Amino acid sequence: MLEVLQSTIDGIAVGSIIALAAVGLTLTYGILRLANFAHGDILTLGAYLAFLANTTLKLDIWLSIAFGSAISIALVLIWEKILWQPLRAKKATATTMMIVSIGLALVIRNAIVLIWGAKPQKYNLPTFSAINVLGLEMTRNKMVVIVAAIAIIVGLYYLLQNTKIGKAMRAVADNPELAKVAGIDVNAVIIWTWVIAGGMTAFGGSMYGLITNLRPNMGWFLILPMFAAVILGGIGNPYGAIAGALIVGISQEVATTCPAALGELQKYCIGTDYKLGVGLVIMILVLLFKPQGLFKGTI
Repeated sequence: MLEVLQSTIDGIAVGSIIALAAVGLTLTYGILRLANFAHGDILTLGAYLAFLANTTLKLDIWLSIAFGSAISIALVLIWEKILWQPLRAKKATATTMMIVSIGLALVIRNAIVLIWGAKPQKYNLPTFSAINVLGLEMTRNKMVVIVAAIAIIVGLYYLLQNTKIGKAMRAVADNPELAKVAGIDVNAVIIWTWVIAGGMTAFGGSMYGLITNLRPNMGWFLILPMFAAVILGGIGNPYGAIAGALIVGISQEVATTCPAALGELQKYCIGTDYKLGVGLVIMILVLLFKPQGLFKGTI
């Protein structure tokens, strides 16, 4: 039982990171109708930019994370200007946009390999011993990740529910043409969507770097759990994406836990190499039995 509870805690930490990225992914789809396969690599880019600031510029880790998120937002806005805006103007199909996003993902990933190499990297941080609570071990970095994710999600909720731009985003997600007729600046909503999506995703990547080594393909490996979380929570629903991400994160960790008490039966356990498969199974089951997701697919 302790091993399962330990895996649940680890799953909450991983699920918090998936949640930050999945919210950005579901916002871009809900408002822009874009299934952005480059989203995972934006997560990786944010982590590596924070690594650059932390190890090369010698900045404090929180300043490094802010640096990585800010530069990522700037790059996302540049891609909006040179890629997505012209494609929307030409009324490109959803399939075309998706293929372009895959190409952008490959460009980002290979640029990271070119600049930082393919070897795993890690932040320059002091090492702290884990805190033991009733037999469960919690590292300081995992607690920071969970608390930071909660703070960001609370901020997002306030923005969407209580600010002018948040209400405009919800209107555009419901009906872009009607929102435009009503006088809402759709272009401003698009810019804010990219700022929020890019910032949260890059921040999530930086948080991921606190609990694991950085690898150029780490975001690509997380894209499947992100889509699983988005589909599970209802496409276009950021709160549903958060719930879906926690379900996927915990499921991945618990399903691949193999308690020592099983003895000889351990050989039948699912290995940790199959964590991504758990997310895939969840996504398939949701699409088969509840394709609209657990929650209504709207902001």
